Amino acid sequence: MAARRIKPSLYISVDIEADGPIPGPYSMLSIGAAVAGVQDADGFVPADPEACTFYRELRPISADFVPEALAVSGLDRERLGREGSEPAVALGEFSRWVREAGQGAQPVMCGYPASYDWTFLYWYLIRFTGSSPFGHSGCLDMKTLYATKAGLPLRAVAKGTMPRELLSRRRHTHHALDDAIEQAELFANLMAWPGSGGSSR
Repeated sequence: MAARRIKPSLYISVDIEADGPIPGPYSMLSIGAAVAGVQDADGFVPADPEACTFYRELRPISADFVPEALAVSGLDRERLGREGSEPAVALGEFSRWVREAGQGAQPVMCGYPASYDWTFLYWYLIRFTGSSPFGHSGCLDMKTLYATKAGLPLRAVAKGTMPRELLSRRRHTHHALDDAIEQAELFANLMAWPGSGGSSR
C-alpha cells in the first residue's frame, strides 16, 4: 500500500478583536494575521512574522455590544460604522490572502487561545463568503500545544506559566495585527521547543 503523501501545513497566526462573547449578536471589529511558518515531513520552518501579514477593521453587524469587551480593543464602534470594511469584502480579501500565502500548502489557523478567535473567524467566513480556506477543522490551539509538550493539564496553562524563552519579546497590545505577530513568534518557539522533558516529541 502506497504511503499517503503528506501536504505541507502553512500555519497562520490569527487574532481578532470583538465587542462580545459570540458572533452574530456581537461583532468582530478587527482581524490580524501573520504567517508563522510551514511544516512538512522534514519538520517546521519558521517565517519572519512581519513578512506576510493581513489586517482589516470591520463595520459592526449589530447594535449590541458588551462595553467591557469593546474596551479591551480600544476600537471606536461609531468610527467603524463609518469607516470599517464591509464584512463580506474584508473576509473575501482575507480568504484570497490566505490562499495566496499558502503556495500549495494547506493553511492552518493557530491562535492563543484559538477557541475565541476561531469561533468568530469561522462564523464570519461562512456567513459572509460561504466557505473557509481552513476548512472546518484547520485550527490549532497554542495553549493545547504547550500543555501537551509540558505535560500539564490545560487549565494550568497561562502565558505567565511558560518558560520565558518561549514568549515573544513583543508587547500584547490588543491590536489584532500586533498580537497576531507576537503569537506567531510564540508558535514558532513552541514548535521548536522539545518540551519540559528535554527530548523531541
